[in-house]
Amino acid sequence: MSPSPDSAIARSTGASALSLYHLLDPEVLANPYPLFRRLRSEDPVHWDAFLHTWVVTRYVDVLEVLHNFSAERTHTPEKLEAMGLAQISPLAQLMVKQMLFMDPPGHTRLRSLAAHAFSPARVAVLRTHIREIVNRLLDAVQAKGQMDVIADLGDPLPAIVTAEMLGVPLEDRHQLKAWSTNFAEMLGNFQHNPEHAARMLRTVQDMTAYFHDRIRELKNIPRDGLVHSLMTAEIDGDRLTEEEVVANSIVTMVGGLETTTNLIGNGVLTLLRNPGELKRLQEDVSLIPSAVEEMLRYESPSQHTGRLAPEDVEWEGKVIRKGQAVMAVMAAANRDPERFPDPDRFDVARTDNRHLAFGYAAHFCFGAALARVEGQEAFEAMVRRLPGLELQPGPLTWRNNLGLRGMTALPVRFQASPAAS
Repeated sequence: MSPSPDSAIARSTGASALSLYHLLDPEVLANPYPLFRRLRSEDPVHWDAFLHTWVVTRYVDVLEVLHNFSAERTHTPEKLEAMGLAQISPLAQLMVKQMLFMDPPGHTRLRSLAAHAFSPARVAVLRTHIREIVNRLLDAVQAKGQMDVIADLGDPLPAIVTAEMLGVPLEDRHQLKAWSTNFAEMLGNFQHNPEHAARMLRTVQDMTAYFHDRIRELKNIPRDGLVHSLMTAEIDGDRLTEEEVVANSIVTMVGGLETTTNLIGNGVLTLLRNPGELKRLQEDVSLIPSAVEEMLRYESPSQHTGRLAPEDVEWEGKVIRKGQAVMAVMAAANRDPERFPDPDRFDVARTDNRHLAFGYAAHFCFGAALARVEGQEAFEAMVRRLPGLELQPGPLTWRNNLGLRGMTALPVRFQASPAAS
């Protein structure tokens, strides 16, 4: 029997025992919650000497960081050149224009313009179409009695929906997904891997060129979708530059693809590990919306995010200096017993479930409504159409991504039946 994550962490002592570098251990990555629990209880405002960042894990503290700390944590191209890292300047040029890495007023401007192109009303209209896509994907596997949840549903559903939302050719979705996976590796990991630098730069250059090409096409032949909406959005005469349209189309694409894929995979695994809760859903599909919120809390697709201290802050007798990095671990906050009773219990009917899986305040994910609808439609269809759902034997492999939690594959089996949407 392999050692538990608790014992893997216990092998270290002192400050090293609580470092997030343990997430590089596949055992801990497979179940990071014992590490998060120790951080919350033993050192909730923790200086991680290995990562040179403060780590906060309690719900109330994570809220404070998300609400009041600075998101402008990306080095400018000029600073990278001064540091002798000019070769990764194209990456910085892209990221400094993305609302994910901005504070007001720049963030407010971009967010306001983007929100006009991504309203909840439009997402509601898409629900029926998303349901059709889900059923079409399940039609392809229902007679087989088995499927890979990631390859057969978790990847293709958001890829199709995101391509259509962006207003780019549907046949490009496989390339978009490949780029998204590469870009997400950089967003989700705090370790630097020089071997991946060339691939990352190529990904950024290819994505940027792709969206510039789409913009040129849309200027000649307009086509409904987020890219065109960002091109034409205007508030009091203010419009986005082409570089801003490209940068924020990319971050929207990555967020839409990665979050939903991981929500579906993590959610199915959690249901199969909690058969009593799966049975509750099968008997009462009206619980699907609350079940999706509980999946987001219990196995958050986005585990942590970085911020910078806007000024000197004293916390738990420690001083976080202005400009120091702070990592807010939403996945730890979402299991804080001070906020969620019995937090390690998965409860599809949990009420008062104000989790932080989509962030908080100004940087709350503006694609959250779409991810929720995709998750709700996917789980309702699976619960209804795949009786006898269970895991196929074999080990689970988690993606090598420390911040965006998900699996590379999830083979399941069920009672085969003729496809009939």
